[in-house]
Amino acid sequence: MTPAKPPRRALFIVNPNARSGRKPIDPIRKALETGGLTLVDAAPDKDESISDVIRRMRDACDLVIIGGGDGTLNAAAAGLVETGLPLGVLPLGTANDFARTIGLPPVPLKAAELILSSEPRPIDLGEVNGNLFFNVASIGFSAELAAELTEKAKKRWGKLGYAIVAARLLARSRLFTAYVEHDGSVETIRTMQVSVGNGRHYGGGMTVEETATADDGRLDFYSLEVDHWWRLLGLLPSLRKGTHGRWNDVRAFQTTQVTIKTSKPRAVNTDGDLTTWTPAHFRIREKAIRVFAPATPARAASV
Repeated sequence: MTPAKPPRRALFIVNPNARSGRKPIDPIRKALETGGLTLVDAAPDKDESISDVIRRMRDACDLVIIGGGDGTLNAAAAGLVETGLPLGVLPLGTANDFARTIGLPPVPLKAAELILSSEPRPIDLGEVNGNLFFNVASIGFSAELAAELTEKAKKRWGKLGYAIVAARLLARSRLFTAYVEHDGSVETIRTMQVSVGNGRHYGGGMTVEETATADDGRLDFYSLEVDHWWRLLGLLPSLRKGTHGRWNDVRAFQTTQVTIKTSKPRAVNTDGDLTTWTPAHFRIREKAIRVFAPATPARAASV
C-alpha cells in the first residue's frame, strides 16, 4: 500500500478590515479542511506585519492562505518571497485586482476550492525602492487618490468610493515634471500620472495594458500627459480596456527597469498604499513567488 500523504498545513490569515473580511468564513474553512488542509490560524502581534507572521510561522506550515484585498497581499509579499511558501488567495477586498489578473474566481468559496485543486505557478512582482507590489505603482493622481481614500470610505462605498474621491481630485489636479530613465535614455515629461504595472488590473476596474499578465517578465509603463482634466474623462474607456497607449497624449512602453525622478519628492502608491517617494527605481522580480491559480488565467472583462 502507498503510505498516506501527511496533511498539508496552511497558515490561515484573514484581514478582518477587508471589505468582505467580516463575512462568515466557516464555509470556507470547512471546504479547505475537508479538502485535506490543516489550518494554522495566525494574526500579527503588536508592531508585526503580515510578512513578519509568515516569517515567524515558516516552519509550521507548507503554504499560506490569505483572505483580503490587494493591500493585504502587498503586506505579505516580502514574507512570501523570503520563505518561498506558496500562496493561496481568498478575494475579500474592495477591488481584488490581483485575483482578477491571475484568473481567480471572484467568489471566495470557489477560490478556496481552486487552492485545493490547482498547483502553484510562478508569478512576477514589481519592486520600487525595495518595496514589492503585485499590481501597479503610481506617482501623481493615483497617489493623491490613495492618500484621500480612507478605509472607511472603501468599506462603505466599495468601487464607488474610488469614483467619488477621483472626481473631486480631478477638478484640482495639475501636471508635474518628471525625468524618466530607461533602456539607456532619459526623457523629460509633463504628466498628470506615471504608472508602472506588473499585473493586468488595478484601481478597481482599470487595466494597465491590454496584453499584460503577472508572469510575462516585464513592467508596463504609461504616463498620462493630458492638458485638461476633461481629456482624462475621454480616456476612461481606454484606461478600462488597457488600450490607452494608443492615444497621442499617453506615453507607454515596456521595460524591466525604469527610474523616475521629480524636482521635489512625490509619494509612490503601491497596490493602494503610499510606501515610498521619488526618486523611484523600479524593476521586475521575475518568478518571485508561487500562487495557486489556473494554469492559463481567464481574461476578465474590464468593467
